[in-house]
Amino acid sequence: MAYKFIDNYRERGARKKLVEHLKGRGIEDQKVLEAIGKVPRHFFFDETFWNQAYRDIAFPIGDGQTISQPYTVAYQSELLHVKRGDKVLEIGTGSGYQTCILLELGAEVYTIERQENLYQRTIQVLPYMGYKANFFLGDGSKGIVEHAPYDKIIVTAGAPFVPEIMLKQLKIGGIFVIPVGDEKSQKMVTIIRVGENDFDRIELDTFRFVPLVGDQAW
Repeated sequence: MAYKFIDNYRERGARKKLVEHLKGRGIEDQKVLEAIGKVPRHFFFDETFWNQAYRDIAFPIGDGQTISQPYTVAYQSELLHVKRGDKVLEIGTGSGYQTCILLELGAEVYTIERQENLYQRTIQVLPYMGYKANFFLGDGSKGIVEHAPYDKIIVTAGAPFVPEIMLKQLKIGGIFVIPVGDEKSQKMVTIIRVGENDFDRIELDTFRFVPLVGDQAW
């Protein structure tokens, strides 16, 4: 991928339109909208496809993965209720776009990716853009036990079930957002850990993610 970091009035204007579009789709969290309006999504695309960067669509990024649809990124981010300083575990770094949104929200991000090509690309691009996260290469379906517990956990791939090992990595009072279903569609699920062994679970809208692959997934 050829990276060319230019962000001019055309791209900034496209982000403003994207933010207005997301408002129209029901995204209300002002901090999330501000983050979407700030992160240059076209930086995650080959320059050839910059005209696709601010459409509300997912887009292939190689290795069978996609950069998530902006609405999906905003939707999951809103559900997390990120507070500045929150320790957030992201399962599925992918392009790094969601990572940047979390960082803009003030989170301390621990993010893991199983595809080495994507991992190598992201650890180069995000620091170049000025974003600092804790990057890991490995099986995200098991979380990152050694850095637990986390205030928030977000999974950016479709899981067949909620991995028990990840629930144990969530702080009491923490929020876990994960799409759960089959390989064709998933329900967005929010889980709040209310006690040592007690969890509240809420099922929300239907989405379609690439599958979560690993020991505790597909």
